[in-house]
Amino acid sequence: MATHRLTNEQWGFTSNCFVCEPKNAAGLRIPFDHDDDAGVVRAAFTLDDRFSGAPTYVHGGVTLAVLDEAMAWAAIAIGGKFAVTSETKTTFGHPVRVGRAYTVEATVASNDGTTMTTTATVLDDRQRPCVTAAATFTVLGAAQAVEVLGVDDLGPDAGFVNG
Repeated sequence: MATHRLTNEQWGFTSNCFVCEPKNAAGLRIPFDHDDDAGVVRAAFTLDDRFSGAPTYVHGGVTLAVLDEAMAWAAIAIGGKFAVTSETKTTFGHPVRVGRAYTVEATVASNDGTTMTTTATVLDDRQRPCVTAAATFTVLGAAQAVEVLGVDDLGPDAGFVNG
């Protein structure tokens, strides 16, 4: 299995991402990996009560952030484009509980070069789907990518934009 860690630096920019940046002390610090063979972005995580909604449940908005981040990494690593979420739909089937281990997995369902459809699932330790999401991502043009990424130019990563 060819799995490798995903970092913003490998695409030429830095980030203070709430979900994935290990240096963000206020964030979730969830590391994401790309399984090339399976075509999946994956991350294991356990969240403590700092991120609770109900006393024993992870806040739904935090769970949505994890799903969105997984799908964004799928757009980059699998879809090969910098993109932003334009629409998302999420179904909560089972609670995500604080202090328990979970895995999030995401993939690209379709990609026409200007929009992508992605899916993601949070799985518990029994591989039971707890929360599922599908999202449409809009691929960024070069000017949008420069603005969003906060860089002067895209350098060798210009292939990751639309146009």
